[in-house]
Amino acid sequence: MSVVRRFLRTPEAIAGTIILAALFAMALSASLFFPGDPQAIAGPALLPPFQDWSLPLGTDRLGRDVLAELFHGARTSLAVGLAAAAAALVIGAIVGTLAGFAGGLVDEILMRTTDAFQTVPGFLLALAFVSVVGPSLSVVVMAIALGAWTGPARVARAEVLSIRERDYVAGARVIGMHPLEIAFREVLPNALPPVLALSSVIVAAAILTEAALSFLGLGDPNRVTWGGMIAEGRTVLRTAPFLSIIPGVTLVLTVLGVYLAGEGVVETTAVRRSLS
Repeated sequence: MSVVRRFLRTPEAIAGTIILAALFAMALSASLFFPGDPQAIAGPALLPPFQDWSLPLGTDRLGRDVLAELFHGARTSLAVGLAAAAAALVIGAIVGTLAGFAGGLVDEILMRTTDAFQTVPGFLLALAFVSVVGPSLSVVVMAIALGAWTGPARVARAEVLSIRERDYVAGARVIGMHPLEIAFREVLPNALPPVLALSSVIVAAAILTEAALSFLGLGDPNRVTWGGMIAEGRTVLRTAPFLSIIPGVTLVLTVLGVYLAGEGVVETTAVRRSLS
C-alpha cells in the first residue's frame, strides 16, 4: 500500500492516472452507452457539436455519431497498446535473457538479430508487415511488437549480465538446476523491473503507430479507430474541422496520460530503491 501512496503523491502519476482512468472508462462503457454498431447512421451528416444533445459531438459526413465512435475507438487503442506492449516485453525479455545468460555464440547471434531489427524504423516495419499480411487487429499488434521488442531485449540482456554471476545463481548451478530453469526462474524475475519501466513508452508508441496505420487505411476495417476518424475528417477539414480535431486531441491526451503514468512509476521505483 505504501508503494501506491508514493505513486499517487507524484503530480505526474496523478495526472496520468486521471487520464488513463477516463480512457479505461470510455473503453469499458462503450457498449453500455452506445450499444449496437457505432458506425450506423445516427443523424444528419456533418452536424456540428453541441447542436443536438442526443448527438453532443455531432456527426461525420455519413451521419455517424462522433461520440459513439470516440468511445469505441478507445477500445481499439487500449487493446492495441496493451497487447503490443505485452508482446514486445515478452519477446524482448526472452531474447535478452537467453543472450545475456548463455553468452558466446548465442549472445552474438541474438544481438546481431536485434541490431538488424533496430536498423529499420518501427513504423516502417509495421507498415510493411501489415501491407503484406493484411490489416486486422491481431496483425497490427504483431507488427507493432516486431518493431518494439529490441529495446526490452537490450535492457534485459544488460541486467542479466550483471546478475548471472551472483551467489544465488552459482548456488542454483551447484544443486544441478537446468540452465534454462536458472535463467527464467532465478535470473529473469530480478532483471524485470528495468524492462517493465519501458512499458509506458511502448504502449504510447503502439497507440500512435496504430493510429498512423489506420490513418493510412491499414487498420482493422471492422473496428472504429481514432486514426480512421482523423483520416475520415481530413476529407472535410475546411468545412468540419472538428471531425479531425476531436479524435486528434483525444489521441494526444491518451499518449500524454500513458507517459505521465510511466514517469510516476519510474519515480516511485527510484524512491523505493533508494530506501531499500
